[in-house]
Amino acid sequence: MTVHALNRRDLLKLSALGAAALVLPLERVVSAKSASRIAASKLPKPYTVPFAVPPVLTPITKNGVDHYHIAQRAGVAEILPGVKTPVFGYNGITPGPTIRATRGRPVAIRMTNELPARHPQWGYEPWTSCHLHGSASKPQYDGYASDITRPGQIKTYRYPNSQDARTLWYHDHGVHHTAENAYMGLAAQYHLIDGLEQSLPIPKWIDGRKPEEQYELPLILADKIFAADGKFMYDDNGHSGLYGDVILVNGRPWPVLKVEQRKYRFRVLNAALSRGFRLQLSTGDPMTVIGTDGGLMARPQPTTQLRLGMAERYEIVIDFAKYKPGQRVELRNLGVKNSVDYDNTGRIMAFDVTGPAKDTANNAVAGPDGLLNPNPPAMDLTSAMAVKKRKLEVERKNGMWVINGTTWDDVVRSDYRKVVADPELGAVEQWEIVNKSGGWFHPVHIHLVDFKILDRNGKAPYNYELGPKDVVYVGENETVNVLTRFGPEKGRYMIHCHNLPHEDHDMMTQFEVVGNSEGGPDADDPMKADPATGIPDPLPDL
Repeated sequence: MTVHALNRRDLLKLSALGAAALVLPLERVVSAKSASRIAASKLPKPYTVPFAVPPVLTPITKNGVDHYHIAQRAGVAEILPGVKTPVFGYNGITPGPTIRATRGRPVAIRMTNELPARHPQWGYEPWTSCHLHGSASKPQYDGYASDITRPGQIKTYRYPNSQDARTLWYHDHGVHHTAENAYMGLAAQYHLIDGLEQSLPIPKWIDGRKPEEQYELPLILADKIFAADGKFMYDDNGHSGLYGDVILVNGRPWPVLKVEQRKYRFRVLNAALSRGFRLQLSTGDPMTVIGTDGGLMARPQPTTQLRLGMAERYEIVIDFAKYKPGQRVELRNLGVKNSVDYDNTGRIMAFDVTGPAKDTANNAVAGPDGLLNPNPPAMDLTSAMAVKKRKLEVERKNGMWVINGTTWDDVVRSDYRKVVADPELGAVEQWEIVNKSGGWFHPVHIHLVDFKILDRNGKAPYNYELGPKDVVYVGENETVNVLTRFGPEKGRYMIHCHNLPHEDHDMMTQFEVVGNSEGGPDADDPMKADPATGIPDPLPDL
């Protein structure tokens, strides 16, 4: 096993340009209209590009395990019509292919890093670490930031799929370059399904149907800045955040989707680096939230506005039955505080209503009793059950993004031993997360666990947050309390801001779940991982 100790001295040695060249933002022209430098004539008008869905991978099943081979490789995408843009992608595409997994059936992914030795524009070495966000993975498969796979190397990740049905996503987590790698395209959805979800009369993906015939669809939101030659521009404003002027949905700019007069279910993911979204339909009609990061809620929750911090996922149902054929309904972005907006960042996508539904099955928002999930994980926890209360303070200090005054470099210097919390396996704790950095919001992600949001500045959470979460939006000068039970694994797991330039510089730390659990990693070295040596675990020929 090798956990790579890469601190900033290592980065200076590894980069031909030096660490400073890796983090300096590009010169950028900021205006009320746009951030991109590509000719305006090459940007499509909103709602002219057809909606598209990433492909779904088919596994090879052997001995009860679903096996996949995914290559992280450079590719070229036509994101803007007629313009070729270099990307990094899982299997060379972005967003990457969707994986649909079944609860109780493990998945093994042989992940090969076939990226170039140096980024062709920005000069860094694109090492990677794949994180299945939302999975209760063992620590050696969790995508630990410093457990990197270099170009030419391979690592096999194993996922138990033991949790409730939910929308997860897999994305890069390589230390100090998570933002660039994810921005280049290393992100994709992963859907975990179970018997309860499949038994409900809600819209569901039907294997074998064409994407245009589906009533359950992914919406992967992101924003980009395009250079004059069509390449992505990377400018994180001194590591404070990257805000693009082109909004993408599933890799398409401001697309339009044809819908029938019925209910559709959308798995919404904010895959942007730094942009928060506040969604609203142009008609002002409510959307119905049926799921959060950790799966289905107890009951559906209607809302006319839905705020998404980076990495948050919500499953929403929109009912198009009331609209007339030929009517267009827009999904708009009202924006959030601390994001930079441009001319068309208020537009996301459009729905064009075609006519009566061709299939009226699974056209509900809940079961006949109004319930979705009678026992969502973490939602039965109470403050009285907490055996310990802790505080996490997120702020900018001495030019660095820190948690409780520490950075990931402090973790590296401690030989990965330094932790901010050491909860017992199975213990319930209450964590108070305090945003002390004026001018920014922080979506805080706690790996391994689902948690319950108790309150925001002493007030109840939004109704659409009344489900299990693994990312919490912590607004400017806001204090949020969350409750969680630690497990099912022990070991060290990361806590970080999901504004990825903040995470990389260096708002990330870790906690350790301690205790004795049979079959778990060794207590003295709970980060042990399969070596990324280029020699894969034995798998079927793929």
